[in-house]
Amino acid sequence: MNRLKGFDLLALGFMTFALFLGAGNIIFPPSAGMAAGEFIWRAALGFLLTGVGLPLLTVVALARVGGGMDRLTAPLGKFAGTVLAVAVYLAIGPLFATPRTAVVSFEMGIAPFSGNSGMPLFIYTLVFFAAMLFLVLNPGQLVNRIGKFITPVLLAALLVLGGAAILAPAGEVGAVNESYRGAPLIKGFLEGYLTMDTLGALVFGIVIATAIRDRGVTEPALVTRYSMIAGVIAAIGLSLVYLALFYLGATSQGIAGGAENGVQILTTYVQHTFGTPGSLLLAVVITLACLTTAVGLTTACGEFFSALLPVSYRSVVIVFALFSLLVANQGLTQLISVSVPVLVGLYPLAIVLVALSLLDRFWLSSSRVFVPVMAVTLVFGVVDGLAAAGLGSWVPALFTQLPLADQSMGWLVPVLVMLVLAVVTDRLLGRAERVQHRA
Repeated sequence: MNRLKGFDLLALGFMTFALFLGAGNIIFPPSAGMAAGEFIWRAALGFLLTGVGLPLLTVVALARVGGGMDRLTAPLGKFAGTVLAVAVYLAIGPLFATPRTAVVSFEMGIAPFSGNSGMPLFIYTLVFFAAMLFLVLNPGQLVNRIGKFITPVLLAALLVLGGAAILAPAGEVGAVNESYRGAPLIKGFLEGYLTMDTLGALVFGIVIATAIRDRGVTEPALVTRYSMIAGVIAAIGLSLVYLALFYLGATSQGIAGGAENGVQILTTYVQHTFGTPGSLLLAVVITLACLTTAVGLTTACGEFFSALLPVSYRSVVIVFALFSLLVANQGLTQLISVSVPVLVGLYPLAIVLVALSLLDRFWLSSSRVFVPVMAVTLVFGVVDGLAAAGLGSWVPALFTQLPLADQSMGWLVPVLVMLVLAVVTDRLLGRAERVQHRA
């Protein structure tokens, strides 16, 4: 029975860190930190729960079931599981995450020099997705080589950036934005949705488990254990990045108070601290990192949908590249505003799915618990998503009176109530089945 040594575990942890380190991990903490102001650490804790804790638990849940998202959703039935998987793949693919990689790299690398108008964005995204499509259709060793080059450079750049944010802040911690004043922890928790890392973990978690098995580890308990260790290493790295970027944002109100998003805060800080050479270096690193992230997401989507539908992998990735190009040209601020309601509706499903999977030893019949609890989560998640989209008039008054409804977490109490009812029903039916079996 093979076991992984210390260096192998460290390498596995860095691989996991690289899987999760994308555009969203870099652009959202600064904007959240700036808005949180004096409540920075409470907001950061909430952000870490969804931006670090949930992806870690998702990796562990996938390792425990020994497969991908299809095994995690098996208790829901094939149809419901497939629908949820399609929603997740579309969110991390052409609807939000993939276009975001292009827009983030444009706003960090090109916009400071070309301006933020439509034509430069269109030209850049056209080139970006053409390069992405070439790599997706002709992966070979090129992506691996780029990945091996980018990861250490990106880590070094983040180390320098994080160190500068702590040792050379642009100013004092600023005032809190009104949106963070009432419940900074919950607001930070919801901001963590925007990283999409929990959704990404549902797709990439199997990669980690496979990497462990490829090293000759076959014992399921060891696979779970090593996945957890790799996840913890990645979680530590992500937490340090997030905390440094939160502080960078909180201390940058004086130089970037009018920024609309985290990219503008970062570029303003880098220009202020390091000048044009620093801005150019950061732009190149982020552009290459975003490109490889886009390649990975589009490849995963291509493989999933070509297996699900009677369509070739080539056709899927071409259509997704064109659609991503169209979405990307809406601009980053618009893209974020549209993605928020979808993620507010989708994330509770991912959270509950992972939680139920981790607690599966307590259910006599997984389907008796999963189906009703996930159904309630879907209903209330959609309601919160509508409210987040500014369509509160569509929501019945009863839903708006639920605890935490005004923080887009109205789903929590109904789901817990349904969980209790489902568990009681599961126990009673299980007891009746045992009695019938004995008779």
